Amino acid sequence: MTSSNLSERAAAERNASNERMIHADFDLAPFTIAWEVTRACAYACVHCRADAQHKRDPRELSTAEAKALIERLAAFGNHPILVFTGGDPMMRPDLFELIAYATGQGLRCSLTPTATALPTKERLEKVREAGIRRIALSLDAPRPEIHDNFRQVPGSWQRTMDILHRAQDVGLSVQVNTTVSKHNVDILHEMIPFIQEVNAVQWSVFFLVPTGRAQIENMISPEQHEKVFNWLYDLSQSAPFDIKATAAPMYRRVAIQRKRLEADGKPVTFQGAGFQYADGLNRPTKGVNDGNGFLFISHIGEIQPSGFLPLTAGDVRTSDVVDVYRHSKLFMDLRDPEKIKGRCGICEFRDVCGGQRGRAYGVTGDYLETDPACAYIPKQFNGS
Repeated sequence: MTSSNLSERAAAERNASNERMIHADFDLAPFTIAWEVTRACAYACVHCRADAQHKRDPRELSTAEAKALIERLAAFGNHPILVFTGGDPMMRPDLFELIAYATGQGLRCSLTPTATALPTKERLEKVREAGIRRIALSLDAPRPEIHDNFRQVPGSWQRTMDILHRAQDVGLSVQVNTTVSKHNVDILHEMIPFIQEVNAVQWSVFFLVPTGRAQIENMISPEQHEKVFNWLYDLSQSAPFDIKATAAPMYRRVAIQRKRLEADGKPVTFQGAGFQYADGLNRPTKGVNDGNGFLFISHIGEIQPSGFLPLTAGDVRTSDVVDVYRHSKLFMDLRDPEKIKGRCGICEFRDVCGGQRGRAYGVTGDYLETDPACAYIPKQFNGS
């Protein structure tokens, strides 16, 4: 596939996503659902959100319980994206059956396997036939020794590249995920050739959230966040792949600021980064955030705002997931901008950003506090 074709493909997917976003009501339904179908994983990544283990948990949802969950997720009625994640979802033997069932229920499915020996060509063909639209793998450095040390598995860098090529060969759309922390922040620019090599339609750049095995001391500074956001914005103007900043809603603010500067005072409409912002009409459409357009289901059925904000509002075995998302106090708090505290609460970009709630919780213990990764000082802030 040529870079021109790839760029058009990424743009088409982005535009379709933005169109759905414009009409979404996040009070009623999430835009994206991540389902940790298992916590089992052969890796022991130093930043692992899930604190994954080598063996499957006996408390995992059964196949029948999993199908019942899928039916309730479909009941949201907006055909959300369902990400089969883990751990390593390929360690679950009924994975293909569950993907096919979810596809049949109208959910748009993607998969995030671990770079082990499991994603063979045959298995990748099976997930495509079952209905997977996109497969995403983590590539955290442009150099094998750095990535392998981060993932704690020798040879994982090369295996990741091989699987991404293999996925392309069987006709799957591929996405590269990269977690930004102190180990790679200065070499992110070296990642670009490898993202292009595998013809990725999207580079999802994750910004470290201290949860699970991820530690606060591995986070980059607020000033480094700001520098990377501006670099990503510049890259997005010419890259043949889409760029998404994950766990970093502040990127939306940076993109808006940059657009305003480029417009030289004229009204601007910005689309991208998971939201649309019509500055001229002052009618923002919120982007996805923890519990606000995003829903996470743990391997044992816990209903949570995201994998980065591991607070439980219910259990799919005893609660209705639709009702919990719409009416539980935790989720309603996360969708109420008036509840946000500190600098995030008075920020003029609050409605399109709101700060990363999981990071606020991981650092301060309060999911409504200021996101400590943000360097921006709101106009109303007086330093008190």
